[in-house]
Amino acid sequence: MQAKRLNMIGNKSKVCRQCVLPGTFPGIRFNSEGVCNHCEQFNQGAREHEGAKARYRQKFEQLLERIRQGAGQRPYDAVMAYSGGKDSTYTLMMLVQHYRLRVLALTFDNGFMSERAKRNIHAVAEHLDVGLETFRPAPKKIRHAFRESMDRCPYAMKTLERASALCNTCMNLVKSYVIKTAIEKDIPLLVYGWSPGQAPVQSSVFRMNPAVLRQAQKQLRDTLAPIMFQGLEPFILAERHYRLLDEAMERSGGDFLYAVHPLAFLDYDEENIRRTIAAVGWSAPLDTDANSTNCLVNGYANSIHQARYGFHPYAFEIAGLVRYGHMTREEGLAKLNKPVPEEAAHDIRKKLEIG
Repeated sequence: MQAKRLNMIGNKSKVCRQCVLPGTFPGIRFNSEGVCNHCEQFNQGAREHEGAKARYRQKFEQLLERIRQGAGQRPYDAVMAYSGGKDSTYTLMMLVQHYRLRVLALTFDNGFMSERAKRNIHAVAEHLDVGLETFRPAPKKIRHAFRESMDRCPYAMKTLERASALCNTCMNLVKSYVIKTAIEKDIPLLVYGWSPGQAPVQSSVFRMNPAVLRQAQKQLRDTLAPIMFQGLEPFILAERHYRLLDEAMERSGGDFLYAVHPLAFLDYDEENIRRTIAAVGWSAPLDTDANSTNCLVNGYANSIHQARYGFHPYAFEIAGLVRYGHMTREEGLAKLNKPVPEEAAHDIRKKLEIG
């Protein structure tokens, strides 16, 4: 027992020598060389990774060929969850300029968007000539949901390994609203700008169906209804949405409602992405934290998560980017260790009405 306790104490100050995962990350183990079990698993399948990227890139391109053939009178090929951040901007740019898709950019204004991000969204949409819709739900209800998410945390630890409670709530609402919009507007593709570290390539082209959606919607209700009450209703599917989905799937021969995150199988280089998207009117905000290029509340939510659970909620994502070679270990550690200025944290607490 004493040895186990000493090992736990030692792990608190330990960081994987290959990536950036700390000894406080749930379920982590280190080998004799100080390399974590996640890196060991990655190293064993490293050769397969590039092959998987090629397969899923081809799978996406084949899907696009089928969708174009059955486009008919659809106004759009894809609806993009567009936050105005660098990754979602680059993804939108690739959809339009490389894949030649007709895209509806859908922005969820959670009340904490950087003013620069808002200007970026309109500038980029104008430059790329894409449709743009912004959904801004009742501000007090969203602030209540964010506050309660941090206070009561309705999520399991496995979910919290990849994002803070507040960010999980925001992302779950975004995903559900994007799905609802796609079904209502008969749009076959749902696209997200997740980095390669956020989600594995194996989930980068995922076909949804009514059974999957019903289960996801039940989980959303079970998780968020107790803290949002009627405020959740604008994000929830009604029975008519499932009827519309059945009809759309029948018309398309099943090629309808695929969730895609292309950055998992496309080349990813953060510096190159920033240079590339500057050409379509994007510039980096100066008022966001080190791990966001659009959201003002992100840094505060991260600090609460780190204080409560002992690890940064972006550690898993950044560890993945380091393993894939998209970021150096030193760059990753710098992103994780940059503190949130107290003045910014004070402003967020005031807006969230946290004493």
